[in-house]
Amino acid sequence: MADCANKGAMRFVASTDAATVAAGCDRIEWADRDMPVLASIRERFARERPLEGMRVCACLHVTSETANLVRTLKAGGADVVLCASNPLSTQDDVAAALNEHYGVRTYAIKGEDTATYYAHIDAAIDQRPHITMDDGADVVGRIHASRTEVLEGIIGGTEETTTGVVRLSAMAADGALRYPIVAVNDARTKHFFDNRYGTGQSTLDGVVRATNRLLAGRTLVVSGYGWCGRGVAARACGAGMRVIVCEVDPLKALEAHMDGFRVMPSVEAARECDVWITVTGDINVVDEAEFLAMKDGAIVCNSGHFNSEINIPWLEASAAERRTLKPLVEEFVLENGKRVILLAEGRLVNLSAAEGHPAEVMDMSFANQALCAEYLVQRAAGLAPGVYPVPDELDDEVARLKLASLGVRIDTLSGEQRRYLMSWQMGTV
Repeated sequence: MADCANKGAMRFVASTDAATVAAGCDRIEWADRDMPVLASIRERFARERPLEGMRVCACLHVTSETANLVRTLKAGGADVVLCASNPLSTQDDVAAALNEHYGVRTYAIKGEDTATYYAHIDAAIDQRPHITMDDGADVVGRIHASRTEVLEGIIGGTEETTTGVVRLSAMAADGALRYPIVAVNDARTKHFFDNRYGTGQSTLDGVVRATNRLLAGRTLVVSGYGWCGRGVAARACGAGMRVIVCEVDPLKALEAHMDGFRVMPSVEAARECDVWITVTGDINVVDEAEFLAMKDGAIVCNSGHFNSEINIPWLEASAAERRTLKPLVEEFVLENGKRVILLAEGRLVNLSAAEGHPAEVMDMSFANQALCAEYLVQRAAGLAPGVYPVPDELDDEVARLKLASLGVRIDTLSGEQRRYLMSWQMGTV
């Protein structure tokens, strides 16, 4: 696969040297040790080959955990092409290992510019996929906007992020979505664990790696109290931070309050903020008013999929001075003299400055991805274009496999108990 490294004048992976490939293989195997559910699916896929003949275009974060998903899809018979879903989340040694050792065409370079990012997506789409897999719906958006010639062969897709599901739901509501997509993000075994425990730990890991700042005693502002926000707030509280939650949903705001966190409008929170983390999936959550109200030296970062959550164009246009203090740490001095510290260009700080979610939680998320690919092969012909939930039986199977891998046993309902739950005749006795 060495020819993939240089196609024309464009590099498709950062390096293909033997040392880089070996390092990537080691990293992939290390993650695999903590992904027993995916490994069990891979073993079955290798026997049954349920994806035989399927071309899969996967636009995902190119990490060691993703590599093990790709290995599983390939074991099932799929021809997989992988490209990055974010310019800063690629692990270059993993990309090299996938290309050179595992024989998977991978188009991703950490730090690639926007033009290269979309050129890589186009290169993946050129394979004319039957199934798309997205983190953020960029492949789906690209196909529908400018690569419609490949639509005829696509049977379905999957989406793994909240941001992507929001985009796809909007497409479906507008009648623009042309094929069925399963919202893997909304599986219970995904958002209960990946979004909460994975995002919580990996986001704070990214902040600490980028800044080496002590968390204890500082004030953290979290924008958004969905599953990701819950995880960030809980982990920050455990690290000794004082947590403020900013929300627009009254129910989620009430939940944050009842969970013991302070809840207030974002401009008020800005006056107390030491570290600000956005996890909303929306645009300009941290905007001019928040920047102007911030304490001097406040750190701002994002763990949602796109960097649009922070109004970086305003920050760039309004800064009297701008400089890079260290890798992934940039200081903007505003006209009022206050300094704002932006981490990782506003991109996902957990993947840009750290290694993303631990393999243990990605095990369940990627198990869902693999099983949903199999489901699409079996059922897509009967699905109209739209966004679909992960079938409960697949979700339950992932949970069952995870419990088994942990050595945890649970009770089962007796026949009497099942009958009772399905009846209405018995009342107070």
